[in-house]
Amino acid sequence: MARLSLETAIRFLKGVGERREEAFRRLGVATVEDFLYHVPRRYLDATRVTPVARVRVGDDVTCVGVVEATRVLPTRAGLRIFHAVLRDDSGRLECAWPGQAFLERQIRAGQRLLVSGPVRHYHGRQLAPREFVILDDGDEGSASGSGGSPGAAARPEGGSRAPEGRAGVVVPIYPATEGLSHRQIRRLAEQHVSNLLSLVVDPLDDTLRAELPDLASALGGLHQPSSLDEAEVGRRRLAFDELLEQQLVFARARALAKRPRSGIAFGLKRTLTTELRKVLPFSLTTGQRASVREIVADMTASERMHRLLLGDVGSGKTVVALFAMLLAAENGYQAALMAPTELLAEQHAATLTRLLAPLGIRPELLIGRLGSAERRAALVRVGDGGARLVVGTHALIQEDVAFRRLGLVVIDEQHRFGVEQRATLIEKGEAPDVLLLSATPIPRSLALARFGDLDVTILHGRPAGRQPVRTAVRTEQAREGVYAFLEQECRAGRQGYVVYPVIEESERADLRAATTAHAQLTERFSGLTVGIVHGRQPSEERERTMRAFRDGEVALLVATTVIEVGIDVPNATVMVIEHGERFGLAQLHQLRGRVGRGHDASHCILLAPHGPGRERLRAFAATEDGFRIAELDLAERGFGELAGTRQSGAPDLKFVDLVRDLDLLERARAVAARVIARDPGLTAPEHRAIRERLLRRHARAVELFRVG
Repeated sequence: MARLSLETAIRFLKGVGERREEAFRRLGVATVEDFLYHVPRRYLDATRVTPVARVRVGDDVTCVGVVEATRVLPTRAGLRIFHAVLRDDSGRLECAWPGQAFLERQIRAGQRLLVSGPVRHYHGRQLAPREFVILDDGDEGSASGSGGSPGAAARPEGGSRAPEGRAGVVVPIYPATEGLSHRQIRRLAEQHVSNLLSLVVDPLDDTLRAELPDLASALGGLHQPSSLDEAEVGRRRLAFDELLEQQLVFARARALAKRPRSGIAFGLKRTLTTELRKVLPFSLTTGQRASVREIVADMTASERMHRLLLGDVGSGKTVVALFAMLLAAENGYQAALMAPTELLAEQHAATLTRLLAPLGIRPELLIGRLGSAERRAALVRVGDGGARLVVGTHALIQEDVAFRRLGLVVIDEQHRFGVEQRATLIEKGEAPDVLLLSATPIPRSLALARFGDLDVTILHGRPAGRQPVRTAVRTEQAREGVYAFLEQECRAGRQGYVVYPVIEESERADLRAATTAHAQLTERFSGLTVGIVHGRQPSEERERTMRAFRDGEVALLVATTVIEVGIDVPNATVMVIEHGERFGLAQLHQLRGRVGRGHDASHCILLAPHGPGRERLRAFAATEDGFRIAELDLAERGFGELAGTRQSGAPDLKFVDLVRDLDLLERARAVAARVIARDPGLTAPEHRAIRERLLRRHARAVELFRVG
């Protein structure tokens, strides 16, 4: 047989063959290298095994023994409980799995079993396994599990490691699939990993990886750790590799986006920008002043600006963007602001018109519902440069929209636009500066990982006068009192929202729904106009209702999360959120941000049942700091669910935990910036291994290194 390489198909690995190849492919394992990177998803720590005779009620223990007998016992309530008696050299212990009678097909007498969990008093000592692993039974096809899920382990072959089941062993649990159990994967890893590690070439030298282990040692420590600490060190090395690959892609994309501009050189004229500062009816916050300084420094530099302004709800991003737009205007260029909805575009235009009135500047509004004559006139003003500031929606990227001299593009709620839509607007100028706005606060770690191709400005603080929103968590028993308060506010001339997690009721989920509630609330609040908006409505109908709410024609708005962004109603003072436990914390924060925009006291009320989810809602209610809430959300839901892969071709992050790995991200970002500055195409001999690895594992990403 030919010598193995990292590119060898997995079926040629002894013990795999064509039968198991398909199962491995379902796990994303196609080659020998993929197999090395298919590392355990968790470990059972058998380094501290408690002899059965020393187990005490109230302890949380890990025990290893031979299954002496099994049985299934029914209860009066109809619940069937699987029992197994475990024996080691010191004695016997009964284990019980309530409601898991199916385990009698998996756990049999004679097997060596590892169990872990609390010990309770029930006719003596009884262990209630939280997880278990079958360590040895002489039958390769058998399964084991964790809380009843499939999984298995085998005694190592060749005697190179201590046999599983003895103290001092960390048992790896691999991601498995139908037809390929944990145990079978572990047997293959024990058989092959040591030999395969000799094929691994580390793409990073000592200066790049710092104190992290070499790649072969890291992979070995993940597959065959002597302790949980060794496995964690290995994970951090692989996490650093992922982050470095991602940040190299981002650094290259950033370098391409920020190439020296053609023909634009913004200067500090201090005419319109200084006049705006004088006539503003409020003082800029410390955060706004710092953000303006960063943006001005970018715009006056020789490279193009490619920056994201990330701020909390109500932090004053629009005013910061206005300073950037006026800097372009006072240099003889046009600035365009694109918003995702007509309502939001109208709000921006109204805000800018009010702030710019003392300067004699009126922004041009270009949206789809303009009449044909209005549109033609607007296109003429945009085309001849008479419109210095232009605000619009997707209408800005229509073919017939031509700018005379577009120098700055501002895109609000940038995540609502596709990459191609953003690029189409940018291409209407000659290398204009780009400023993206987002009202979704996220932790710095997540910002660097999601928006690494951008320079990121984080806008902290809130303008003076912004009303705090009192937040409360209530149960179903308080519903009538909540409705009474909502009615009181509406009949006093103010407005409110009631938000639901679903549009229609379903037999699969016992949730209140927006459409049903709209009919009920219309009857409950007789004499008040109750509107409804949700994602299945035609956009024209939805925007018509939201516009009526903004104009005070609708007192109470029943909605789904379509109102997260894009509606600013200072008269709205109450936000009621049904089934608050079904929303992410960041999403709740966005919804809460719809109130507290005027001078009256505002309230956010979360209706949720008693249960474990109420603690997270109480934590949310205790703070209005969006960045703190984002950190709680990240810790709760995990990085993978929140981040995704934003840039086309950017490597996925499989091993990274940004709650713990911010130091690795900062280091990877610094190393990537240094490498790309010296060697943009990764063609230098010392970087060739990194390029080859990117090409092998993330082929699409390398396209960025063939540009420019």
